[in-house]
Amino acid sequence: MHERSSGDDLANQLRRELDRYSPGGKLPSSRALVERFRVSPVTVSRALAQLAAEGLVVTRPGAGAFRAQPRSAITPTGDTSWQEVSLSADAATELVPRTVDASGVLSSLAAPPPGVIEFNGGYLHPSLQPERAMGAALARAGRRPGAWSRPPMEGLTELREWFARGIGGAITAAEVLIAAGGQSALTTALRALAPPGAPVLVESPTYPGMLAIARAAGLRPVPVPVDADGVKPALLADAFKATGARVFVCQPLFQNPTGAVLAPERRAEVLRIAREAGAFVIEDDFVRRLVHEDAGPLPRPLAAEDPDGVVVHVGSLTKATSPSFRVSALAARGPVLERLRAIQVVDSFFVPRPLQEAALELVGSPAWPRHLRAVSAELKTRRDTMTAALRLNLPELALPHIPFGGYHLWLRLPDGTDEPALVTAALRAGVAVTPGRPYFSAEPPAAHLRLSFAAVAGTEEITEGVRRLRAACAF
Repeated sequence: MHERSSGDDLANQLRRELDRYSPGGKLPSSRALVERFRVSPVTVSRALAQLAAEGLVVTRPGAGAFRAQPRSAITPTGDTSWQEVSLSADAATELVPRTVDASGVLSSLAAPPPGVIEFNGGYLHPSLQPERAMGAALARAGRRPGAWSRPPMEGLTELREWFARGIGGAITAAEVLIAAGGQSALTTALRALAPPGAPVLVESPTYPGMLAIARAAGLRPVPVPVDADGVKPALLADAFKATGARVFVCQPLFQNPTGAVLAPERRAEVLRIAREAGAFVIEDDFVRRLVHEDAGPLPRPLAAEDPDGVVVHVGSLTKATSPSFRVSALAARGPVLERLRAIQVVDSFFVPRPLQEAALELVGSPAWPRHLRAVSAELKTRRDTMTAALRLNLPELALPHIPFGGYHLWLRLPDGTDEPALVTAALRAGVAVTPGRPYFSAEPPAAHLRLSFAAVAGTEEITEGVRRLRAACAF
């Protein structure tokens, strides 16, 4: 019998038998299921993964499968239907109605069900995070004099100096603001630079979280295509002329999702085009510290080559540490800096001082460069493992660019592939992947997937995840 249909049949049989077990009760071992139903271990694995994805069982590596705890009944609530009228009342008067849609962000933030391999994650696996170093830094930070007092609104001077050195060029600490993570910094930048209803130029494809920020602010994202060398300058110039936009958001280094690095000959062109258009460039330098071991020297941030205040730079510690270590920086020159500072103060006052002190303790410790070297080597190994597994098991998927930094691969699916159906089938097979559609602000040219190799436990899980993905593909 075909492996997929056998897995569905076994899942149906086990689903009917679940009432035999109390919540938390252990199901028969995989070996026992193989012998009883005369199926392969692959079929058993597929069936259990499907039940885990449905929330009916919980799989624990090395321990087995267990019946999941029943979901608690939802307490009836009052009638909230009136909110539909209230929340949409302004739509008729807005030039570009706001849409608050977090689905694209949640695709990489939501944890998959137990037993499902996490190819959709956007952060380092706990085994790659510097947990011991962060804990020690936080403990030392709490004992610093004044650690629990109010910090300067712009952030601690030492921390601003550290970020300024990382940017380079003529950027000084006085031109840096400390923010609560890259997402918060991007939100502040877009609110400062573009009024509601305005167009904002974005790379295509691009980070869904940035698209969500723009749309929630009532902005209109306008796509500018990228290739293996980053954004195309001629198309960027055309987009500025056609729309009158005054903001362009880009990721010049290891772009999300393509992994592209803006080519040297395009860097000055992008700055020149924006300057002539009287526009700002928001540089999202989100993953500079996740460079792979085999990468050559990295280009400097665009902000380091910008004497005229065109670039508003966003840098962050989060990707290289932990999703909960939300410390980032905004850097800008000229009058826009005061507007950025004012918006940030109104929104959040300041980043908690203990977290800023902990960041200083972390980046100043001997553990910090050791951590970056270890992550650099491990990400290269994982990238190579995933690339090799895809070429062996899924040669139908086009991999146009292998990045030398970041934590994911961007794959083009064969023409005619039903992207949502494939994502659903993959989850049933026990692997969570990120669909490509949320990365496009307009209609995508083809179906895509983004696969992360940083959020899994190791190379064995990468190999198994690709095998499961192969089983979910119909081509």
